This record gives sequence, structure tokens and C-alpha cells, in this order.
Amino acid sequence: MPEKESLTDKVKRLMQQTEKIRNIGIIAHIDHGKTTTADNLLAGCGMLSEEKAGKALVLDFEEIEQERQMTVKASNVNMVYERPNGEEYLINLIDTPGHVDFGGHVTRAIRSIDGAIVVVDSVEGARPQTEMTLRQALQNNVKPVLYINKIDRLVNELKLDPKAMQEWLTKIINQINNLIKLYAREEYKQKWQVSVQNETVAFGASLDNWAISISTIKDTGIGFQQVYEAYKQNDKDKIKELSKKSPVYRALLEMVVKNLPNPKEAQRYRIPIIWKGDLNSPEGKSLLECDSNGTLMISLNSIEVDPQAGEIAVCRIFSGKVKKGQDIYLINNKQQSKAQLLYIWKGAHKFQIEEAVAGNIIGIGGLKDAFAGETISSNPNVEPFEPIKHILEPVMVKAIEPKDPKDLPKLTQALRDLAISDITLKVTTNPQTGEILIAGLGPLHLEIVEDNLRRKYNLDIVTSPPIVVYKESITKKTQEFEGKSPNKHNKLYVHLEPLSENILKILREEEVPRGRIKNIPEGIKKELIEAGMTNDEIKRIVDITGNNIFIDNTRGILHIGEIIEMCAQAFEEVMKGAPQCREEAEGVLVSLDDAVLHEDAIHRGPAQIIPAMKDAIIAAFLSAGPILLEPIQIIRIDAPSAYINSITALVQSKRGTVENVEEELGNVAITIKIPVAETFNLADEIRSVTEGRGSFSLVGSELKKLPDSLYQSVVKSIRERKGLQT
Repeated sequence: MPEKESLTDKVKRLMQQTEKIRNIGIIAHIDHGKTTTADNLLAGCGMLSEEKAGKALVLDFEEIEQERQMTVKASNVNMVYERPNGEEYLINLIDTPGHVDFGGHVTRAIRSIDGAIVVVDSVEGARPQTEMTLRQALQNNVKPVLYINKIDRLVNELKLDPKAMQEWLTKIINQINNLIKLYAREEYKQKWQVSVQNETVAFGASLDNWAISISTIKDTGIGFQQVYEAYKQNDKDKIKELSKKSPVYRALLEMVVKNLPNPKEAQRYRIPIIWKGDLNSPEGKSLLECDSNGTLMISLNSIEVDPQAGEIAVCRIFSGKVKKGQDIYLINNKQQSKAQLLYIWKGAHKFQIEEAVAGNIIGIGGLKDAFAGETISSNPNVEPFEPIKHILEPVMVKAIEPKDPKDLPKLTQALRDLAISDITLKVTTNPQTGEILIAGLGPLHLEIVEDNLRRKYNLDIVTSPPIVVYKESITKKTQEFEGKSPNKHNKLYVHLEPLSENILKILREEEVPRGRIKNIPEGIKKELIEAGMTNDEIKRIVDITGNNIFIDNTRGILHIGEIIEMCAQAFEEVMKGAPQCREEAEGVLVSLDDAVLHEDAIHRGPAQIIPAMKDAIIAAFLSAGPILLEPIQIIRIDAPSAYINSITALVQSKRGTVENVEEELGNVAITIKIPVAETFNLADEIRSVTEGRGSFSLVGSELKKLPDSLYQSVVKSIRERKGLQT
């Protein structure tokens, strides 16, 4: 009798069959049931008993995730799904966090996947994080299907009958389709609309292990009437029967294999979005075709730090094949490396493999100095993939230090590990005070970082209260300011002006290159011209740092080409630590208008030019009507309608404004704008004024001028904290 094929062997066999692969993610708002749904899919692929599905939370394998009952990082698993007709499919699944503070993990996961199951709570509908994650997926040409979860709530809580249930669910489907129309690229706005008829929508209750779709209703006869009766009568046997006859995994995985693309199909339309090289080159052609015999092209999307195996790079192979021990190149890092070990996943467990081909998501061990967003190739001269950019920027900072100074090297290494695996965590050292600063998306984000340091790295740490991240800007155009080199032989003439709101919007929202600029993509160039820049100004852009632009406006200056890189370095240094309180600059245009340079190169080196340029920029900045920009969070508060007045009063007491109010079925959704500085205890205060019945979620963020009445005191406190003269 032949030996039964192991799961690992099945995965390895199917990895070679591109048309039988589906790279998918589960994305949703927090608490809408992503990880419970993932449990059911694991059960359907024989990796978890059906009794445990929905309760085991297998992909929340971190201790902190189990304790808090929430996902804080993306988790990978390679599953084999056998269809009723015997066909087998390899499902490479990534379960992603739903809380906005961990959205960086979603951003990275989206680069790896071609399709997404969007999970929505049947009562709550599309919430802010549903919109944010779906927007990111659509902008990366990741195709969605919809799963409306927790259908039991419609019967038990809203007391709807089958007809009213279907009307309610139609409204949620329309919500999702409106988001697809809003955020999908033009050619997919209609094509990717979800509907019951084309089996891109399913309904279920993952905790009770059942789901239905148009095809399962035809196959099993179980529809909304049977669901309604089971919950109306609170009949546990009938509910169990639903799960036996129409399990979650069958409805969802059938929806996935029928409607989500295999890697070869997806890469034809995804590659032009995520790779800006020549599509007619050998590399371009092999990427478009997902060709395993082409140039090796891998996108490194995140780093896991494993206590036993060390750093493991989570990667999507877009073309070529990689073998264990193979020499490879880190393109952005400009260095050779070696793929020492290759892995596939089964939740928290990893299994080694010998090779992997295009279209698969794998782990690579032993890559030194790699980081999220790196491009790996067999050719050191290829164009890298586009950077992985998260929608939200860090707005909150804490100072952190070990209780025992001897642990400082250990803390530094631990923070390096955490920053490598989390693109939204920024770790810096204050050069004036030597204190280590960690910046994150919110208080919960930083709390999880601290928890990891204590548990995973066994560090006893002390942290400061949260600190808000401000930006520095200017309000008016200046005259020319002169900067003299220390040897007095060189003079640079600079003026500053604020960037227009239209140009700033492009810098904030579009994929504009950063750093020293070689060329601006034609699409971005066109937008900048429409926003008010001239073609000549665009050609003269030397550097874009943050959301600030440096232009070389000089004409006919001998030796300017030899010093312009030094001027750009000075520009970058000032923009990263502007003169009011060493915060980052925002929305500043710096123009080098003229220069008087010594004819001997030895007298116009970096030690002369950089200080001259910095002095000129700083003097101009302080004369340009300097201001501070404070981060504002756009927040949605959900609560019973009876608490509208209490919530409004709370918001107004915190310098916030109410932007929109929507009421339905005795509940209210209030959209507010509130300064981050006023949000430190907001969750507790909302719970207090709503008697525990209110919750809030982040919709977005923006920057706004700090009121004049607070300007002096905030600048003073920041300078004191940083050890600057006040």
C-alpha cells in the first residue's frame, strides 16, 4: 500500500503548479472575525480539528495575541485545499491585523497577495479599517471577495426576519461596492464589483463554523430561512447541522479558487503597478509571465524574528527560482548575500524546503542586513520593486531606556529587530541627550512594542509618557539669504517658500521618488505641472526629503555640479531637524539661486559648502514665518444615539470638531477631528461618557497649524525635552 503523502510534500508538489496556487490575505476591521475565519480555513485543509475551528485562533500564536484576543502581526500559512471533485489547490494565506496601530503589517502583506477575503461584521458593516485595508489592496491591484460574518447577530440582536436580513445585507454589499468604485483603478471599478450572483459574496458565522454562498445553497438547500429558524429557536443541534452541511471553508475556499486569480493571471496586471522597470526587458517579460525560468525577482515584504532560526525574510517570488544555499543580491542594499535556508509555514511552525519557484510566498533564512521592502535578484543590476509605503505616519513618540544601564546594547539590538519587522515603528537616538526614541501609530502600537521588549527579550525598561510628533513649516516666501563657508571663500544664496497645498497633496499621496532625484515619472510630472510647478522647475529638482523640495535655480555657475550634492546633503540635514525645535520640516521649498565659489577645489569641499548651505537655509527658515504643524486624527466614534451630547461635549473640550453624524436603528456614528495631543486617554474617556457602550476607530490623519496661543509653550517644552537652548 503506497505511503500517504504528507502535507509538506503536497505543498512542495503544488508549489510547482502555478495555476493551482492562490496567494490570499484576510483583511478587515478589528473584531470582525478574521482569525476565527482563518481557523475554519485551516480546519477545511486538515490542519485543525473542526471542533477547535473558531476557538483555537491558531494564527494568533504570539502569547500577547492570545492574551489580548487580537492580531498584532501578519501570520503566514501554506494550506492544501481539496475540492469536492478531487482537485487540489495550494492556498498561501496571510492573516493580517485589524487594529489601525498595526496597519503596517497589512501594507506589507498586500505586496505578497493577489486576492483578499474582506471580512465584515454583519451588524457593523464596513468600518474605517475595512476601508483603509481595502483601499490599500485595490491600489495594489489585489482583487477582493466579500465574506459577511456574524450573521447570527442579525437574528439575536437586531431581531430581523429573513426578508429584512437580506435587505440589510444588500446595503453592506453596496457599501463595499462603493468603496471599490472609489479606490480601484479605472479598469477594475466595475469588473471587481462583488455580488451574490457571481459568487464573490458569502455569508456566515465563523464562530459557529458555517457559511453559505450561491453555490452552497444550490448544493445543500441551506439558505437564509434555515439560518433564521436555527437562531430564532436557539436550536444548538440545528446550528451544528449548518456547520456540518455547509462549513465555512467550503463556501470561502470555493469562492477563492473560482474567483481569485492564480499568480500568472495576477502578475500581468499587478507588475506594472509594483515594478517600474522596462516591461519589454527580459526581467519585465519574466515578471509579467511569472516565469520560473526567468531572472530571479523576489520582493522581501517583512522580517520575522524567530528565537531559534533568527531573522526570516517573508518573500514573494515574482519570477525565477531560488535554491537553498544560492548566491543572491540585495538590490537596494547593493550587496551579495546567500539564501541559506528556505521555509514554508504551518502557522507557528516552519518546515525547510530545498527550492521554490515563481508565484510562491516563502521564508528565506540567513539574509544579513535585509529589510522590509528589499528586492532580491540573481542580477545585481535590475530595477528594484517600488517601495512599500504605509498610508499613515507615526504620530506618537516615547523615550525608552533600560533600568540597568548594562542592558543598553541588548535594548538597542531588540529595537533593531522590532524595527526591521515593523515598517511603521521608527527608532532614533536624540543626538543632544542620547535618549532612545520610539515612534508609532498610536498608544496601543507603542504598548505592544514595550510588551515585546519585556516578554520576548526579557528586558526591564522605563518609558516616558507619550510625546506628540510635530512638524515644522513656514508661511511666507523669503528674500535671498547668504551663507558663507568657514574659510570665507564661498558664498551661497538661498531663498525659501512654502509649497502650495496642491503640490503638498501630491507629495503626501502619490508615489513621488525621494532622495536625490534622477528623473520624475511622467505621470507625477504632469500632476505637478497641473498643481502649479513649471517644467523648468521640475527639471531643476535636486532632492526631495520628506515632503520638502530642493531646487537648483542657478545658471551658468562654474563648478556648481561639483558642490550640488553637498548642498543636497545640507538640505536633507536641515529638513530632518528644522531650526525651531529639531522636528522634521514639512511643505518647504528651498531654492539655491546663486553661488560664488573658489576656483580651487580644495577650498570648496564638504567642510566648507555644507555649513554654508545649512546656515543659509536656517536663517531663511527663521525669517519665513515659522510655524508648528500638529498631527490631527480623524476618528469615528460608534455609540447608542442617547450619548450624542456627551460625546460632543467631550470632543469640544479637547479642541476637537464634529465633522459628521449618522444615525441608524438607535446607534450613531460620529466622525471627529481631534489633535493627537488630546487623545492619550480618549478610549477610557469615551467609555466613561457612554457608560462602556462606545468605541472609536481611526479613519485617517492630517496636519494642521498649531494655534498661536499654544505655539510658544509647545516650542519651549520640545526644546527643553531635547536639551536645546530655550
